[in-house]
Amino acid sequence: MDISIMITGITIIPMTEFTANTALLRLMTWLSPAFPVGAFSYSHGIERAIHDGLIRDKDTLHSWLTDLLQHGSIWNDAVLFAASWHEAQAGGDCQPIAALGEAMAGSRERHMETMLQGSAFLQAIAHWSGDQPGATEEMPYPVAVAIAAACNGVELQPGLAAFVHAVISNLIQGAVRLVPLGQSHGVALMAALERPILAVAQRAAASSLDDLGSAAILSDIMAMQHETQYSRVFRS
Repeated sequence: MDISIMITGITIIPMTEFTANTALLRLMTWLSPAFPVGAFSYSHGIERAIHDGLIRDKDTLHSWLTDLLQHGSIWNDAVLFAASWHEAQAGGDCQPIAALGEAMAGSRERHMETMLQGSAFLQAIAHWSGDQPGATEEMPYPVAVAIAAACNGVELQPGLAAFVHAVISNLIQGAVRLVPLGQSHGVALMAALERPILAVAQRAAASSLDDLGSAAILSDIMAMQHETQYSRVFRS
């Protein structure tokens, strides 16, 4: 299947033949900590939650991440990913989904987090598409990754699981430095969240945009307060 999709003036043209290993390698590369999207710069408001004592150890971090995963921003990003993947597979226009994802950013730095990572991702995947995206191109991060996944032979559920895993992993690594926690605690958290990540990926794969919604209000408040925090390490 040859798919050519116009996204804000960018044409993403995938290879006409895929192997499972090619798709896996691309997914691993795109969601690697070394991929130049600047994910390491963002704490998603967790830095403020640690500052205020809401996150203070492995157990409180686990609870915080579980809420984000099942009832908060990570769940919404998974739904946006699934909708974008389906739209890209059908050769449709992902711009309305991208606009919705941008509008759902609940604070200035949450907006910056998703849009700047999305823009950086689009520029970096030019090495696979052959395009040269302009510096002004903007798109929410989950939408950009989903489109690339759909156009490069990555199936929806594995793509979702890998995306959510990468987001969770990045937040854990930030918290390991800030709480602080030992690396062994970080690994233990990744092991404990493995099944919840897979469950959310499965649920999101069958979702629609009607399933968007967040109840993690405290996380949004922490993100807003982090914007004016006097001393901080992360951008959000």
